[in-house]
Amino acid sequence: MRKVLAISGGVDSMLLFSLFADDKTAVVAHFDHGTRPSSQDDAKFVERIAKNHGLSFFLGHGRLGENVSEAEARTARYRFLYKVAEEVNGEIYTAHHLNDLVETIAINFLRGTGWRGLAPFSNDNIRRPFLEKGYTKKDILKMAAEKNIVFRQDPTNVSDNYLRNRVRERSSELSEEVLKSLYDQYQKQVAIRATIENEITNLLPKDGRYNRKWLSKMHSEVALEILRAALKKVGVNATRPQVQDFLAAITSYLPEKKYNLPGGKMVTMHKHDFILK
Repeated sequence: MRKVLAISGGVDSMLLFSLFADDKTAVVAHFDHGTRPSSQDDAKFVERIAKNHGLSFFLGHGRLGENVSEAEARTARYRFLYKVAEEVNGEIYTAHHLNDLVETIAINFLRGTGWRGLAPFSNDNIRRPFLEKGYTKKDILKMAAEKNIVFRQDPTNVSDNYLRNRVRERSSELSEEVLKSLYDQYQKQVAIRATIENEITNLLPKDGRYNRKWLSKMHSEVALEILRAALKKVGVNATRPQVQDFLAAITSYLPEKKYNLPGGKMVTMHKHDFILK
């Protein structure tokens, strides 16, 4: 399987690139969000580095504008990365490290996360070599200096307009010991998440026929998790509010009334059940 290196041009991703620059199974994928004029220069920089090492280069364009949310930008970037991975039969590699993990968990808390927000970056389809080794930002900077890594600095990384930057400033005060301790707790949470998701998957009916009363009577949090897994199984990615609306429809809709799911999928509520396929 080929390696799809997600390279932004920043110090983290350029260090990642240096690890696989001589791996001819690797390809370089860069996503230009289109949120600032200098982003085109980042794309040209990454393309030149990839070509100099004889690696295939894939460029995605977002044109998302300056006021785009972090969530929208991330969704667009991963949509592009998954498309590249599918095209080359590859696996995505990102440069996330321990400080990124702590920042993401903190942001999830600030936004009112559920238990799942305690175990981000746990997608089995994405490799994160630095996080797998428990590397911190300081580790990254030290290795980059030792290897004389050339990179570009994103000016938005120091802007107070972004929540992540404000969280990053505070989390930078954490000691390495605290970061390592948080990483240990994170690994435990990932294991718990995997166990829960496995148990939920085992509860899904094989024929896709769901009993409305069964879902209505169980604890709402359990029902939401089952519905989330059920929707994912049929290729529907839904937000928590959307899953909550779906559960409300299951509980209250009259027989033969139809419910529209995200992505244009439609479900008919029968008297006792509905089918998701």
